[in-house]
Amino acid sequence: MKFPKLVITLLSLLCLNQGVNATTFRVLFLGNSYTEVNDLPQIISNIASSNGDSLSYLSYTPGGHTLQNHFTDPISISLINQGSWDFVVLQEQSQLPSFPLGQVQISVYPYARQLDSLITLNNPCAETVFYMTWGREFGDASNCSSWPPVCTYEGMDSLLRLRYLEMAFNNNAIVSPVGALWNHIRMNYPTIELYQIDESHPSVEGSYAAACCFYASIFRKDPTTITYDFGIHQPKVDWIRQAAKDIVFNNMSDWFIGNYDPKSNYNYMNLGGNAVTFENVSSNSVSYRWDFNDGSYSTLKDPIHYFSGVGLYDVALVSYNCSYSDTNVMIVNVTNTDIQQLSDINGIVLYPNPATDFIEINGIPQGHTNCTLQIVNLLGEVVLNSKIDTTSDFKVDVQNLQDGFYFVNITSREGFLKSIPFVLK
Repeated sequence: MKFPKLVITLLSLLCLNQGVNATTFRVLFLGNSYTEVNDLPQIISNIASSNGDSLSYLSYTPGGHTLQNHFTDPISISLINQGSWDFVVLQEQSQLPSFPLGQVQISVYPYARQLDSLITLNNPCAETVFYMTWGREFGDASNCSSWPPVCTYEGMDSLLRLRYLEMAFNNNAIVSPVGALWNHIRMNYPTIELYQIDESHPSVEGSYAAACCFYASIFRKDPTTITYDFGIHQPKVDWIRQAAKDIVFNNMSDWFIGNYDPKSNYNYMNLGGNAVTFENVSSNSVSYRWDFNDGSYSTLKDPIHYFSGVGLYDVALVSYNCSYSDTNVMIVNVTNTDIQQLSDINGIVLYPNPATDFIEINGIPQGHTNCTLQIVNLLGEVVLNSKIDTTSDFKVDVQNLQDGFYFVNITSREGFLKSIPFVLK
């Protein structure tokens, strides 16, 4: 019987190449013997150290433990509750995710969800990483008669890949695609033996491949720059690193890596008098910093800024979420023409502008019939259609629209009349 192994290690940055690109992460590994064999977390730490990075980790890997076991294990829960993790790695028992979907929906998916929820609750900035494992070398003989899809490596491996991707997608998590990397190595480098004699657990080369995969997934760095070889000689060590680059580093979005990082973006509109209103349309962001390129800054989400004069300004918006950030710089053309002045061209008037609950339109020239109104957002999408009564002021309810910038396009049977910009706040 294997006893639960709890490993604690803290590595210092000792490499000469440490510097501005050096990264330090705290990672919790919750799994079983696939993580414990060859001490996978330590290999990842050694790889990180060789590249000037640092990995501080805890590893809890009782043999045969399932996600359900971890969710009911006080040690696992206590480790999650310690908090301050950057990543928490979840590895299911090696066969369960390849079982029939109904069984997976009962015995796997709910515990993936509950563990991820617990991780998020106690570690708001942590990313959950699902450790995609691999099919057994010649399939799962013990379950072949009752579930034929796992009779071959290809069948079992494809089901594992699908189920781990579903777990990550459904929990806004990322995947460390070790199983996909093994598949690539099996196909392209058949002289590399990834399995131990039991045709299930990883060999030295198998664990090293897994470690290269995790390094690329967590640190988001090119694994071909790794110098630590775990005693594996060339050319095999080079093949493994190159495979990890091809499968993981060059295809991050396939494994949802970086998909939840902040993406900075904004729109703007002149209000007149050198005033500009900014609409922040960033995603996955919780805080912001604006640099208006005139010596002024703001941390508001949607600021209104008064520039010292008309002209072109390189306005930068930095969006933050935990340890990640994204910067977007746009050229803002500050003018003295405001939206109120624009809204009464040709006698057609829109008010109030900015609006809150409704807008009114009047001044449509006589002789225009079957007038219609469209409200279009900045993506060019029509969000509201309406007919206009030209005999009186026409009121449009906009309470159900999201705050932002829009254009009101007015047309008649006789042709296009005008497009009026307005702000909804």
